[in-house]
Amino acid sequence: MVDEEHGSPAAAVFDALGSEYEKAFASSSAHRASLDWLLARLAPGSRVLDVGSGTGRPTSAALVAAGHRVLGVDVSPVMVEIASRQVPEGEFRCADVRRMTLDDGSYDAVCVYFALLQMPRREQSELVGRLARALRPGGLLVLATVPLDVEEFDGVFMGQPVRVTSFAAEDVIALVRGAGLTVESERSVMFTPTHPDAMPEPQLFLHCRRGEAEAGG
Repeated sequence: MVDEEHGSPAAAVFDALGSEYEKAFASSSAHRASLDWLLARLAPGSRVLDVGSGTGRPTSAALVAAGHRVLGVDVSPVMVEIASRQVPEGEFRCADVRRMTLDDGSYDAVCVYFALLQMPRREQSELVGRLARALRPGGLLVLATVPLDVEEFDGVFMGQPVRVTSFAAEDVIALVRGAGLTVESERSVMFTPTHPDAMPEPQLFLHCRRGEAEAGG
């Protein structure tokens, strides 16, 4: 599915990168370990939302291979086309998740791998709250980001100009806790994408659970 929401700067970056993004991050053992954490805790046939689903690999592909029902959402029509082709068992939608209807308690898990970094802090905070509420009680949220205290920083990512906003690690953790989520596991790593223009970057992986009572945020 494609809608009108693919004119954003993030869409332009990832349209340009296409499958090069998947190749650059394919060697990430931390991402694979994060998926293993999630897969070990999901009930059979779980409904999972993959925010910023990219090419569909590795996240959506691993989930559908394990028998789960996946909706992947990405602002890049190029990425959505690649994901639909590579992971035909999943459903992929070209949309801005900030403008999507997210029914409370409608997902067993939500994945947010590096999908927040081109959003303003206020919108990141609001979205995490909405994603927490979209989880069923006891549902899981896995979030990965680059934990730097930067706001609207103009940089270059794999040869593409980007404007990045993020939080320091302790503030990311406070953000998810404020949304009513318990951090069950966290991991910090340094990773260098496999790309000639890539630089080493810190990465933070948070593995969270919504409380059995209603999530806040």
